[in-house]
Amino acid sequence: MLRSLIAATVSLILPLDAAKQPNIVFVLFDDMGYGEPKCYREDTKLKTPNIDRLAAEGMRFTDAHSAASVCTPTRYGLLTGRYPWRIGQYGVLETYNPPIIPKSRLTVASLLKNNGYDTACIGKWHLGLEWDDIRKAKGKIPIGSRVLSGPNQLGFCYFYGFTHARNIGTIIEQDQVVENVAEVENQPRMIAKAVEWIEDRKDDRPFFLYFPMCPPHTPVVPAPEFAGKSGAEDQVNNDPKYGDWVYQGDHMLGRILDALERKGLAANTLVIATADNGAEGRAYPPLRDSKRSITEGGHRVPFLARWPGKIKPGSVSEQTICLNDLLATAAGLVGAELPHNAGEDSVNILPAMLGTAEEPLRGATVHQAPNRDLAIRAGSWKLIFRNSGERELFNLKSDIGETANLADANPEVLQRLTDLMNKVITDGRSTAGTPQQNDSHVSLGKAATVKPNNESKDN
Repeated sequence: MLRSLIAATVSLILPLDAAKQPNIVFVLFDDMGYGEPKCYREDTKLKTPNIDRLAAEGMRFTDAHSAASVCTPTRYGLLTGRYPWRIGQYGVLETYNPPIIPKSRLTVASLLKNNGYDTACIGKWHLGLEWDDIRKAKGKIPIGSRVLSGPNQLGFCYFYGFTHARNIGTIIEQDQVVENVAEVENQPRMIAKAVEWIEDRKDDRPFFLYFPMCPPHTPVVPAPEFAGKSGAEDQVNNDPKYGDWVYQGDHMLGRILDALERKGLAANTLVIATADNGAEGRAYPPLRDSKRSITEGGHRVPFLARWPGKIKPGSVSEQTICLNDLLATAAGLVGAELPHNAGEDSVNILPAMLGTAEEPLRGATVHQAPNRDLAIRAGSWKLIFRNSGERELFNLKSDIGETANLADANPEVLQRLTDLMNKVITDGRSTAGTPQQNDSHVSLGKAATVKPNNESKDN
């Protein structure tokens, strides 16, 4: 176990010069359940032809997870490669909350920018912004309002997007509010800008596009060309618009894929499509529960990767991976070594994508829920630390639905995973390297607590 944990962060250095480094496109669906795309659940009535296309042309991961079961902390982990509970971020931010990623912290965007990449974030940010004039207008923020610190300060050369879904009508470009639109108009603007940005690439400089969309998250506002026309069906809540909204999100992914083809960029582009957590209020058996839960339905997500000539078409990986792994994976792609104070919980998953991994890449994976429930996954075992103090132990190999609590019957496994969780906390990292400092007190419920190993307040 510990050997796997230590080995998990060894970078895969590819013999790529700057001109041949791959472009990276990371498409993030919002609240898409593991059981929603057809390539993950044959009997789904939702239409996801472009997600299914990626599965056919690349690799489908069956054991991929977000760090959290709600979006703000997941996005923190995705960009920094660090578990969000280390800064005490369990819930989601509001419109005027300040940034939770300090400018000093390495992100996927700053790493790639430092290695010669053009970088862009187009879509939902939801990681806090520092405003020049905080008037705290309800709803739409006045046009001309300026952002002092946001995506541009964290490595993104270009930003076009919105703060979060509850303020989807306010559009920000770079550091300024440029438009207020009806909710239904937002996503067409986002995908048009993403396609435009791809088509504007005029040289051989590699690029990184992070496209965090809104669907299937509320507001469910399919554009006129999708409203009532997809033939898709929401089998859980019977929302007549939901299927069209999912289909619109999938169509946006398709437009990005088509733009790469038109520009002749598809062959040298790693495309990843995934989701930030489970579906809101929609459980898809055999997984238990949905968004906000510490159980599998809250954080097991679809994850597709395509890189022509590198990733085998139609392949499937059962490796346990986490969205946090993007930072170490990007470092592996460009041959960069992460400093000890970056990507503390990020593992290079290129060996899984390329089909060369001979053993598990992750020694352990930690999950969190907004009520401060935590869980650690190691191999087939998953131990949940309920905030109430209760412990639940499941063997996911035989019980993916988490129906039988095996804690009492397996005290040695319970103790081993508890010790491992305490080590992950006290070391300030779950990967090999110099121990780091957490920025927040971490509690394992009433049964045990772990004090922070510093009092840093930089987040």
